[in-house]
This record gives sequence, structure tokens and C-alpha cells, in this order.
Amino acid sequence: MRSLPYVVPFGAVIALLVILPALHLPPLAEQLLWIAVVTAVLAVVARPVLSDQHAFRIRSWGGSVLLGVAVCAIWIGPDLIFPGYHAHWLFSNPLTGSLAASMPESGRANLAVLTLRTLRAAVFVPMAEELFWRAWLMRWIVSHDFEKVPLGTWSARAFWIVAILFASEHGVLWDVGLAAGILYNWWMLRTKSLGDLILAHGVTNACLSAYVVLAGRWEYW
Repeated sequence: MRSLPYVVPFGAVIALLVILPALHLPPLAEQLLWIAVVTAVLAVVARPVLSDQHAFRIRSWGGSVLLGVAVCAIWIGPDLIFPGYHAHWLFSNPLTGSLAASMPESGRANLAVLTLRTLRAAVFVPMAEELFWRAWLMRWIVSHDFEKVPLGTWSARAFWIVAILFASEHGVLWDVGLAAGILYNWWMLRTKSLGDLILAHGVTNACLSAYVVLAGRWEYW
């Protein structure tokens, strides 16, 4: 039961990725429903964790922002330098899938849809993912009595398991996902702050969202 505040929000995000496309909702309705569900889960289930001001205190604003920007550059860099990079069979295959846009064309010119999709990526996803990956799993691997394990506790086993699983979550982008996972894990070791990780992850996703919209690279969404 102690794990639920950390695990359930991430589970809700994964479930919505599967369920919402099957509902064939209009783009605006889909974004509104996604945010409503995740907000409710965070407010109800994750409240005990979210109220911990010590864990959420940001210790390095500048470092977290810079790390977030750097991870975004790593994310888009390979395909910018080598067009079609992620079309290689090492990345696009039956196991990992292929890089494809999930945003329908009808939503790409809708300011409300784009705003909500950016809010979803930059605020809610980082909260749900960092609660799961680095606030819970990274400590739970060290000890199932994870609440006694301080944030940012070093364990090579936990570090690499989380980095690899984080990479696998991103499918065709597993290589840059692995790099991001390593950097985020390292930043947790450095800052020992969930707030810093959410900020860094949020900056990454905000920068990536801006790139998607401005460059028309919808496959990153």
C-alpha cells in the first residue's frame, strides 16, 4: 500500500496511452480527459507524497534547467544530424515499433489542443514518471522497505535497472531514452531531490514540445 502513491499515477498514464486511442475521441476531448484523469489520480492517490515539501524542495534551479535542455538536445540530436537515424532496423523493428505521430492532423492547428498537450507533457508526465522511476523504483530495488532509503541513495544495481527500463519505455527511441535515464538518475544522486528531477524532466518535455510544434516533428509526440 505504501507504494501506491508512487506507482498508481504512472500506471494511469500507461493505461491512458492504451485506452484513449481506442475511444476515437476528438483531439480536444482526449487531452481534457487525459489531464482530468491524471490530475484526479495525483490529487487523490499521490497526495501523501506530494505534500512532502522536503522531497520537493528544488536545490539547483539552474542545474536542473540546464540538464533538461541538454536532454532535449540529446533526444532530437541524432535525427537532426543523421536524417532517418531512427528508421534503422536497430531502432524501428517489430519489438520496438516505429516512430510515428500520435497527434491527429485535426489537432495540430488547434491552439487549445497544443496548449493542453504541452501542459500534459511538461507538468503531468514528469510528475507521474519521476514518482515512479526515481522516487520509488530506484529506492525499492535497494530495499522493499523503500521509505527508509533516502532519495538519491547510490546502488549500481538500482541505477542501471532503472536506466534500462526507462529506455525500454520509450520504444524506438530507446537509445536516447537510455541516455536520458542515465542523466536523470545521475541528477537524482547529485541533488537527492524529487523536485529537481521533476523540474529537469519538465524542462526537457517543454523544450521538446516547442520543437515538435515549431518544426512540425509530430513523431516526437
